[in-house]
Amino acid sequence: MEKLIRMFPLLLVLLLCPNFAFAGHDYGQALSKSLLFFEAQRSGYLPHNQRVTWRAHSGLQDGKASGVDLVGGYYDAGDNVKFGLPMAFTVTMMSWSIIEYGKQMAASGELGHAMEAVKWGT
Repeated sequence: MEKLIRMFPLLLVLLLCPNFAFAGHDYGQALSKSLLFFEAQRSGYLPHNQRVTWRAHSGLQDGKASGVDLVGGYYDAGDNVKFGLPMAFTVTMMSWSIIEYGKQMAASGELGHAMEAVKWGT
């Protein structure tokens, strides 16, 4: 009986949400949405093939007051700040993922988007 009581929350989930409880993970969709998130975080002059259409050019004066061109890159965490080290780490990890899993990305149709994400950050 005690075991049944401990299993009750799990049984409740299985009964009330069978599709959720037995659903597999769609890693292709997770990859697509992740890459789309990176497009939404772009800063600078956006390309004509930008899939996140509600965004516009932004940060076009970045660095101008100091005489440097800092236009481009990615915003950090969905806000309007750009940090160099997290962006460099992220682009490095994305690059390594392309090296390791490029064939799988190509099979899911996302290799081009992943390459563009790396290019944008560099």
